[in-house]
Amino acid sequence: MALYTIGDTHLSLGGSKAMDSFGGAWTDYVEKLRAGFSGLTEEDAVVFCGDLSWGMSMEEALPDFLFLDALFPGKKYLVKGNHDYWWTTANKMYRFWADHGLNHFGLLHNNCQFYGGAALCGTRGWFFEEEADGHNEKVFHREVLRLETSLKAAGEAEKLCFLHYPPLYQGYICQEIVDLLEYYQVKACYYGHLHGGSHRLALEGRRGRVDYHLVAGDYLNFTPRKILDAPIIEKVL
Repeated sequence: MALYTIGDTHLSLGGSKAMDSFGGAWTDYVEKLRAGFSGLTEEDAVVFCGDLSWGMSMEEALPDFLFLDALFPGKKYLVKGNHDYWWTTANKMYRFWADHGLNHFGLLHNNCQFYGGAALCGTRGWFFEEEADGHNEKVFHREVLRLETSLKAAGEAEKLCFLHYPPLYQGYICQEIVDLLEYYQVKACYYGHLHGGSHRLALEGRRGRVDYHLVAGDYLNFTPRKILDAPIIEKVL
């Protein structure tokens, strides 16, 4: 029984945006995912840190959900990424998954989930490139509020945070998000989004009281990172 995490699988089994064309670590990445997940069981859980699928709708992303469901039978908690265009309301997503017999998917979105004694918290987060968006201020404050809602829901439990965007890296810090992680005494923060040459900008290890780790798929060679051994005790707030 263990908790794992990985980000940026960028699946496109029902579309035309397979990442193999980028070469390097992305060559045969679907087969690498199969190999990387091969040891996981129904007692394991994985948090996916965004950019799960290139599908533009739930229907277009269905082959990717089916692939993940067949990949391993355990619980799959999803965080929204900036390329998850298929993402809709929580009710619609849960109803869609149920209609297709996909009963092992869950969300980290305005809530937290529990794995053993640890609270799994998260949201998409914020990144400087979004400042070009005319809605930047509104989106930024919404993400900060979502993260705080998730952290508050954890109560006194040990907190692990999962974001898509890095809250800090060399030369950049999203102070409002880092301040929340510190204030709520988050043990560790896992994030994705950085690819290729950007890996060198990632900050690994402790900053303040929080341990930070990059878990983008190509950074992990598409093998999920094991972060916790614990029995599963599920609770949704």
